[in-house]
Amino acid sequence: MIRGGLPFVLVMLLLVSGFLIPGKVAATSQPAHDANCAACHLAGSRTTASNAHQLLSSQEKICGACHKDALRLSHATGFTPKRILPAEYPLDWKGDLTCSTCHDIHSGKPGLLRGEKRGRALCMACHDSAFFAAMSDSGASIMSNGHLDARSNKNLGGLDAFSIQCLTCHSANADGGPAVEIDSQGLVRHADGAVNHPVGVNYEKASRYGGYRLRTRLPKAIMLPDGRVGCISCHQGYTQKHGKLVMSNQGSKLCFECHDL
Repeated sequence: MIRGGLPFVLVMLLLVSGFLIPGKVAATSQPAHDANCAACHLAGSRTTASNAHQLLSSQEKICGACHKDALRLSHATGFTPKRILPAEYPLDWKGDLTCSTCHDIHSGKPGLLRGEKRGRALCMACHDSAFFAAMSDSGASIMSNGHLDARSNKNLGGLDAFSIQCLTCHSANADGGPAVEIDSQGLVRHADGAVNHPVGVNYEKASRYGGYRLRTRLPKAIMLPDGRVGCISCHQGYTQKHGKLVMSNQGSKLCFECHDL
């Protein structure tokens, strides 16, 4: 889904020192990659440590130009945290947590991640155990990395990569839960009695038979990865409340967003 050089799991980056609180980290004059300074920095090729924080737009908008789905399937960004973060994960000049709090595009490290912590250890650098204990899956769904990874599965078959990633924990053979199975007709069967629904279906093709709303009229909350109906079409992919629907289905509201009956 993401075009360009960086894999999806490396998402949410752009910027560097200039985004940080003054005095924390100095901007590098020579980036560790072939980035065009003018793509992010107002000063372009004349960017220095003193003006690097002056950007063409917010980090979320700049990063989202290439990684728009990542912003919807990742750790929240663009807000002022209520807790004090470790110095190695700096806020921007406004005191906001941004993409560059965890990522340094000029670092050249794998994933462009700051510091040495990864996975659970990285999450626990800012959050305490009680934060994850309150989640239905104890945070297992979000502590593996900061983003759903669209490229972690190459053998997709009829499913999108996100749905396959969900099934690594929710399939009947996995240790996660609740169990989910896909039958021979491509129907998702929820063991907890939730609505059964087809996945892997191309929405555009299905809508030609009538009874569906145009894809262009669907709410932005309903995602169709690779144009297909998948787990993240109905469920939020990265959220503190694991498995939460993208919107309330009271009165079948969510169903009628797609089904024109």
